[in-house]
Amino acid sequence: MDAVTASDPMHPFQLSEAQRAIAEMARDFADRSIAPHARDWDERRHFPLDVIRATAPLGMGGIYVRDSSGGSGLSRLDAALIFEALATGCPAIAAYISIHNMVAWMIDRYGNDRQRTRFLPDLVSMTTLASYCLTEPGCGSDAAALTCRARRDGDDYVLDGTKQFISGAGATDLYLVMARTGGTGPGGVSCFVVERDVAGLSFGPNERKMGWNAQPTRQVVFDGVRIPVTHRLGAEGEGFRIAMSGLDGGRLNIGACSLGGAQKALEATLAYTKQRTAFGKPLDAFQALQFRLADMATTLESARVMLWYAAAALDRSAPDATRLCAMAKRIATDTGFDVANQALQLHGGYGYLADYGIEKIVRDLRVHQILEGTNEIMRMIVARSLIGRET
Repeated sequence: MDAVTASDPMHPFQLSEAQRAIAEMARDFADRSIAPHARDWDERRHFPLDVIRATAPLGMGGIYVRDSSGGSGLSRLDAALIFEALATGCPAIAAYISIHNMVAWMIDRYGNDRQRTRFLPDLVSMTTLASYCLTEPGCGSDAAALTCRARRDGDDYVLDGTKQFISGAGATDLYLVMARTGGTGPGGVSCFVVERDVAGLSFGPNERKMGWNAQPTRQVVFDGVRIPVTHRLGAEGEGFRIAMSGLDGGRLNIGACSLGGAQKALEATLAYTKQRTAFGKPLDAFQALQFRLADMATTLESARVMLWYAAAALDRSAPDATRLCAMAKRIATDTGFDVANQALQLHGGYGYLADYGIEKIVRDLRVHQILEGTNEIMRMIVARSLIGRET
């Protein structure tokens, strides 16, 4: 995975041979190294750092980091294929790898040569794992209202504040932090790279969650954390723009993770309805259930096409890419959860049991409708693009 795939991003409806190979490679890794352990990790709330790092030799530590910076130099469409395939093993693990990649890309895209040289080799090799710190206890969807403060003090900044719902926090090594250096609103936000071993950095307890138990979620607390000015990414006041630019790709990735989880649930349901009998014949012999399966597959494929279309738009920097990414995120995460929930229903009582793995997929996919911007915010983005309103 060391070269850009050869498909034309204007026509993403037929995957290239290279893209099919990438997807198959990621699915094979998921089947061998993630899926057999996913329920155990969920039950033990275990974050499998060794398995996550094992994706780095496959090129997954810097999927769309430029090859000149040591990354794989792949497209957003390629990334969508990878994250969908990984999520068939475990959506929570695939989603964390997506977050790590978002941080690596932001440093590649907005960092200077010194910062790229300093941070990217270890990020791409996954010697260093990263977390993204935007949300705060008092502001989620209204990210521009964040209050975490970075005060300039000579050649340093001093950070104070708390970030909330941070994936990987406490176990990861590097934190990309949005903090306020100026006045209110988006123009007062700047972006910083904070390493874990710095004095004054601490973490809250691991949150007890409905799903995503295979990755920790904690508060990240900054109490007089001193970092050099050289750890600021971009200029002062550019942090909000940097944060938002990362979210277009993040929304595609979380949508792809929803598709992967739902695909695994559909595959399990097809196998179950073939084996399970009722009233003297297999469940898949009943036309009502056949129609249900057909609708699940159709809506899943429709969401996949929308996601690929949005990814192709982002790859070519289309002017409507943000709107399309919002559409794709909303459709893919709603569809993914719905398909997984229907899969649970078609398993009957067995779907409610942990041993079958369907209830875990349902729990994991539910949060995808909330994070990377709630689906209500996705509707706002789309609506504003249609009617031309900023507020």
